Amino acid sequence: MADVHSKAARSKNMAAIKARNTRPEMLVRRALHQAGFRYRLHVAGLPGKPDLVFPRYKAVIFVQGCFWHQHQCAIFHWPKTRTEWWRQKISANRAHDEAVQDKLRELGWRVMLVWECVLKGKNKMPADQLIADISHWLRNGSSFAELPAT
Repeated sequence: MADVHSKAARSKNMAAIKARNTRPEMLVRRALHQAGFRYRLHVAGLPGKPDLVFPRYKAVIFVQGCFWHQHQCAIFHWPKTRTEWWRQKISANRAHDEAVQDKLRELGWRVMLVWECVLKGKNKMPADQLIADISHWLRNGSSFAELPAT
C-alpha cells in the first residue's frame, strides 16, 4: 500500500521526531536529579550515546520508545501501511540496540533500558517506585536491567 502522505509531508513528519530530550527521557532525568543522582547526557565517546551516563556507578540508561525499539507491550503495534519497510527499519533498530548494549558491557558498563510504557499509559509505574527501582539498580544491580522487566 502506498504512503498516505506526500514525500514532503512525510519528510516533515519524520524530521519532527526527536532523538534527544524526549518527554519520557525528561521525566526520568528530572526524577533522578531530584533524587540526588548526577549524570552526563549523551556521551559521544560511548557506543550508542546513552541517554544518561553515571560514571560513578559505571552505568548507563537508555530511555527507549516502545514503537521505535519494538517493545512487546500494549504501545507497540506494526503499522498497517508500508509494512515491509517498517519491519526492516524496526528490526534494524533492534539489531543496532543489541550491538550497542553488548559493546557497552564489553567495555565494563552496566546497561539499563527504561521503556516508554513504564512512564505512561494504563500500566504506568508510580514515579516513586520507578526511581526506587533505578536507584537500587544503580547502587548494586546487575550488568543489565529493563523497566518494566520482561
